[in-house]
Amino acid sequence: MFQKILIANRGEIALRVIRACREMGIASVAVHSTADSDAMHVRMADEAICIGPPPSGQSYLSVPAIISACEISGAEAIHPGYGFLSENAAFVQVVEDHDITFIGPSAEHIRMMGDKITAKETMKALGVPCVPGSDGGVKDFETAKTVAAEIGYPVIIKATAGGGGRGMKQALNASELESAFRTARSEAKAAFGNDEVYIEKYLSTPRHIEVQVFGDGKGNAVHLGERDCSLQRRHQKVLEEAPSPAIDAETRARIGQTCAEAVARIGYRGAGTIEFLYENDEFYFIEMNTRLQVEHPVTEAIFGVDLVREQIRVAAGADLSFSQDDLKVLGHAIEVRINAEKLPNFTPCPGRVNTYHAPGGLGVRMDSALYSGYSIPPYYDSLIAKLIVHGRDRPEALARLNRALGELIIDGVDSSVPLFRALLEQEDVLTGAYNIHWLEKFLASTLDPK
Repeated sequence: MFQKILIANRGEIALRVIRACREMGIASVAVHSTADSDAMHVRMADEAICIGPPPSGQSYLSVPAIISACEISGAEAIHPGYGFLSENAAFVQVVEDHDITFIGPSAEHIRMMGDKITAKETMKALGVPCVPGSDGGVKDFETAKTVAAEIGYPVIIKATAGGGGRGMKQALNASELESAFRTARSEAKAAFGNDEVYIEKYLSTPRHIEVQVFGDGKGNAVHLGERDCSLQRRHQKVLEEAPSPAIDAETRARIGQTCAEAVARIGYRGAGTIEFLYENDEFYFIEMNTRLQVEHPVTEAIFGVDLVREQIRVAAGADLSFSQDDLKVLGHAIEVRINAEKLPNFTPCPGRVNTYHAPGGLGVRMDSALYSGYSIPPYYDSLIAKLIVHGRDRPEALARLNRALGELIIDGVDSSVPLFRALLEQEDVLTGAYNIHWLEKFLASTLDPK
């Protein structure tokens, strides 16, 4: 087992990894920018190394700085958390070239799943159901017209190197296709330096369902059920729950087994998430995230496992500590992502937190790096906390979430907490009768003046 791990991240996820290390008796090394000198992950780690100025490109995304921090500290492994360099195959290759263990999948698998066309082709060959669409990238508008006509409107154009909704445009009919195609390519070029796009059938009322998988890198893998991430704003997840209110046990086992068998066949190592659109009892693969997800705590809650601990164990060469038969769903869990944002426009709202009080009690978990007196820097993502609740069933989890939100105090900055209080008053949310378009429509009619 490792003696020392460096966490190449910040905020709540860095704290999450530090806690797992401490329970395992492993020393932790935090890296930080000058803007994060007073951050909680810096205070909690066994060691801390400043790696650069506030801009992430000169600190958290600086590969030389992170490798140097490993060499200075003597860390044998790097945990990337999520975001930043967690799915950067070139970074993983550099890490391995320096005889440092990357706690995650191989550079090959990150590269394979990082390109959406390659990922789709791979998954289709492995028996995973995919959305009808183009076979590879679409080079020009004439080809786009042919593909769209073959699969039928509406269609969606996506950047092959895309993420976060960038380089993604819908065309409801033929007259909208040219504008959508050219705009998607332009956005993709600006965001990713790659203007290649592909076309898929646009599903009108799908849910966003993702399956958590875990492999040991030796040809063995399991699934840990699904998460429902359908409440989204601008393709960004807002609330996640597990299990999905739309999936029954038989369906869960079927799609889970398909996903586990797929990653086992490619020898995948560590945690991964296979994401689907789900409509009319059919699953359609959209992408695979080769890292730990922001919403991993809801899976941990209903299965009683520590996914970060398992990541570390598997990276060190150990076998999985659980089998598929060991994994049973226990109750229901919900996570809400709390951002430092001002409603109704969701404008980032960094600043000083005068008072912070986390909710507690049975079935309540708060993953956050906040503390009273902390100043949220303006340079990074606005996510400041994740509130996770677990109950014997969905109604109990919803009641627990409502209670916990009432206990939470974040004074000094605006946050997205009022949004969740409003959502818990909506019948569709209480019954689970929502899809990926529901939240946008709700915001358009209530909170969002636009």
